[in-house]
Amino acid sequence: MKTVSLTVKTIVWVVLCCCWLSVSWAAESSGEGVIANETKEQYRQEILGKKAPAQSDKEYVIGYRDILYVEVYGEGPMAIGPGNPAAAPAAMEGMAPGGQDDAASRGAGAEVGTDGRVSLRHIGDVYAVGMTLTQFADYLKKLYGTVYDDPNVIVTLLKSNSRQYTIMGQVRTPGVFPLDYPTVVVKAIAKAGGFTEWADNKVSIIRQGNDQIVEKGQEKAQGKVEKFEFDYDDFLDGKNTDKNILLEPGDVVVAH
Repeated sequence: MKTVSLTVKTIVWVVLCCCWLSVSWAAESSGEGVIANETKEQYRQEILGKKAPAQSDKEYVIGYRDILYVEVYGEGPMAIGPGNPAAAPAAMEGMAPGGQDDAASRGAGAEVGTDGRVSLRHIGDVYAVGMTLTQFADYLKKLYGTVYDDPNVIVTLLKSNSRQYTIMGQVRTPGVFPLDYPTVVVKAIAKAGGFTEWADNKVSIIRQGNDQIVEKGQEKAQGKVEKFEFDYDDFLDGKNTDKNILLEPGDVVVAH
């Protein structure tokens, strides 16, 4: 009887330990309740200076459905949820390793949701849309400062899904391209493989206006369409170089 009683106690003890570990792991993974939403918003506003960066700023601004890689140096990747496993090693190539992990063994990134948030270990859901990569890293440094001592936070863009432009017409590889760095018309043509042999070397850029207007208490985009013309031959001759404009998200580039 003593042996049976001891065995039962052992089983109960093991089950309780497993339950405790499961709850602890879930709490750590979700991060829910670790940092109050009010505190998160306070930190975010401190970083933004209560003013969101303009879309024309040179540094990339995070948008919906972008895929980010977040790491606390020495602690590993912090992303929770589906990401882009294939992109992570390539994006990390050449970057100094964090802790014992090398570039090939790092975790996947996390997609920014339709609510503008990413889910991260220890701190839960964090709003990212509208911040530059540097601002977001500074923001996370403040949040992870409640978990780690003076953390070094690395934020990398793995894939841009929110800022894209379309190029079509007389180019070798038309398609939709990410606008993850400042791109002028000439660079866009080069990225699309250059003009075809049938091209006239002229380009039209069609831009859908996105001026915000307030109507009945709601913000709406004003649908003003702009059109810009670019002559590649003139550009090579040093003429009208100001027509080699920076592209903006949503631009449609038509090569003639």
